Amino acid sequence: MRTLHTAPLLRRTPGGEPAPGHAVLVGGDRIEAVGPLTELTEAYAGVRVRRWPGTLGPGLVHDGPLPAAPTPRERVHALLRRGVTAVLAEHLTDPALRAAVDRSDLLVLLASVPPHLLAGGRADLAVHDADGTCLVTVVAGRIAHRRA
Repeated sequence: MRTLHTAPLLRRTPGGEPAPGHAVLVGGDRIEAVGPLTELTEAYAGVRVRRWPGTLGPGLVHDGPLPAAPTPRERVHALLRRGVTAVLAEHLTDPALRAAVDRSDLLVLLASVPPHLLAGGRADLAVHDADGTCLVTVVAGRIAHRRA
């Protein structure tokens, strides 16, 4: 099933210029298209549309140790609440923590790379409010965190 994610602003990279009226078309775990909402809704009539407040952009890469928490699952959830969709392998030496990361579908990287929203790329997205609060985290095309 395809879903069109949109917000008042979209950034293709975390520090990139925001584009109003843009959206990301997600099919399964991949990004199928990024572009103006009007063009994508015309090209994909009847597609499910999720409208989020804030700024939609790529999921973040966490390049340090995972936050402290009582359990590995809670450590991963702390990242999802921040909009993180990728972590560095060097910080996953604990097998229980690595298993929790694998279950969450977070991307495990050997080196930090800047995230981008690109057609054909993995559907890792985050929506942040004006104050930087993460509202939604999408990991491999599925909503993994949604602020109540």
